[in-house]
Amino acid sequence: MKFAQDNQDEGYVITGYDKGSISINGKAFSQSLIITKTKLNENWDVDSIELLQASHIGQILLFRPELILIGTGDRLIFPAIEIYSSIIQQGIGVDFMDTNAACRTYNILMSEGRDVVAGLII
Repeated sequence: MKFAQDNQDEGYVITGYDKGSISINGKAFSQSLIITKTKLNENWDVDSIELLQASHIGQILLFRPELILIGTGDRLIFPAIEIYSSIIQQGIGVDFMDTNAACRTYNILMSEGRDVVAGLII
């Protein structure tokens, strides 16, 4: 399990992750979720990147971020452009990466004060 420094005054911080779970501010989660600096949706109903739908992207867009990270699970898989075209149409940056990389990247961007939202598939 990888760890990051936990400073809960900074908002929601990913404090650990492994193949089956992600820890946020020291609490472990074993289901996919959406995380921002100030909000946490523990029930993002996406079990795998192959099941990602435009409606799941819509849940992320409700947070109105400047940048979106999608953690695709154990390995990087790009979904069809039609699924996430609404992000591009709104001029929001989006990046797909395996979930472990998305966890690391979220922490870095969030600590820099960026308005980042991560949808993490576990």
